[in-house]
Amino acid sequence: MLLPIHDPADPRLDDIRDLKHSDKEKNLVFAEGPLVAGRLVESRFPVCAVFGFGGRLASFMEYYGVELESRGVPVYEITREIMGEVAGYDMHRGLLVSADKPEPLSVQEVIHGARTLVILEGVGDHENIGSIFRNAAGMGVDGVLFGASTADPLYRRSVRVSMGHVLRTPFAHLEGTPTTWQRSLDQLREAGWWLVSLTPADDAVELKDAIGGHDKVAFLVGGEGPGLTTHAMRATDVQAKIPMAEGTDSLNVATSAAIAFYERMR
Repeated sequence: MLLPIHDPADPRLDDIRDLKHSDKEKNLVFAEGPLVAGRLVESRFPVCAVFGFGGRLASFMEYYGVELESRGVPVYEITREIMGEVAGYDMHRGLLVSADKPEPLSVQEVIHGARTLVILEGVGDHENIGSIFRNAAGMGVDGVLFGASTADPLYRRSVRVSMGHVLRTPFAHLEGTPTTWQRSLDQLREAGWWLVSLTPADDAVELKDAIGGHDKVAFLVGGEGPGLTTHAMRATDVQAKIPMAEGTDSLNVATSAAIAFYERMR
């Protein structure tokens, strides 16, 4: 059943209030638009509420209405004007869904049964994180692990850019500080993982030769500019580079990761 709201000050809209500036403070996950919202409903994240208007809300409810009602999730029908005023922006594609963050997965839960992983260090751009998740989902990567100094993958922009795959692809955080988290890589190696760090260094091995015939491969990528730390690269089995045209020094981190995923899949 749709619950109409006509007053933008209604406290039932507090989940999405000033969302453009305060979603990091709400400790919630947000999905925008029918496709990503559907993936949120189908995920392990407990849905709190649905907000929408017009045909987007109507078609969404045709598909998910029974499921949402069975869970007792309130569905609020508002106007586009109210949604824009409350949320603070107008790029929500007519639908916003909020959800609680579940208990974090453990590293063991993420790597169990996996054959390909990507490990991020110092990736602070939310759009890059979202792109990496989208690329990982499209190319058969089983999970994502986070080293030190990485941004929140559940930030609204990351969820949107990932097309909701951050809600479906398992991820976990490795323990440690920026100078100690690399010790966790030893545990992966002991579990049979071949660790490949991506770098544009001239003396690195070409990517196609670095993967080899290993059953379980984990790629390490670093943030834009600095890339991986020396500690992280030293903790891997091989440093790999992507051949590039003369005069270029590097690729975007999400692009580099996608090429590595494709080479692994190929």
